[in-house]
Amino acid sequence: MSIPYAVLFDMDGTLLQTERLSTPAFQRTFEQLRQNGLWDGPTPDKSELINILGMTIDQVWKKLLPGASEEAIQAADTFLIKNEIQLIHERVTDLYPGVFETLRDLHAKGVALFIASNGQEEYIDALCEEYGLKPFLTDLYSAGRFRTRSKNDLVAKLITDYQVQKAVMVGDRHSDVEAGTSNGLFTIGCDFGFANPGELDGADVIITKFPQILDHLPELDTVRQSQT
Repeated sequence: MSIPYAVLFDMDGTLLQTERLSTPAFQRTFEQLRQNGLWDGPTPDKSELINILGMTIDQVWKKLLPGASEEAIQAADTFLIKNEIQLIHERVTDLYPGVFETLRDLHAKGVALFIASNGQEEYIDALCEEYGLKPFLTDLYSAGRFRTRSKNDLVAKLITDYQVQKAVMVGDRHSDVEAGTSNGLFTIGCDFGFANPGELDGADVIITKFPQILDHLPELDTVRQSQT
């Protein structure tokens, strides 16, 4: 299968207003770890919990549970995903304004759309199901699914697997810009997510509202014409 043109989206801070979900999920997880005698440290503050968004789960625990036992890390994995899934179903947060409509319109134009996230497989799948995004997406690529060590590796795998000829990477962290650039993709930085000042430097375009992506996708007109 060869795809002439695709758009790859990060999830947290790009499609989803994640902090309203991730913060309580981590807070519950740390409380459960303490209740089970697996961790005696404090719960990280909200700024720390936001700063880890975009990392792989291994990087997250290395940052938040330094020196923890393997048993504690495995338990944290289990607690966190259960807490996240529960909160997803409770709809404690939402997509950014315009995300659903923009993905729907791009799909209708024949653009192949993918998720490329460092999140866990069950988490990404549950989000796309809950918010009705699956009909618009060709596939859901995540670090949890493929055990990739970096966003660079994940994007490279996706491009190879689907033989994507040209693509755009859309995300809110430096790792998204780096993953796109290192794989020769056009990059769009989302300056409404969790990026720190200057973090999106190097992106080809920076947007402040999600629907602005429609004004900056290279060769979109060519895709439209090929569908007529």
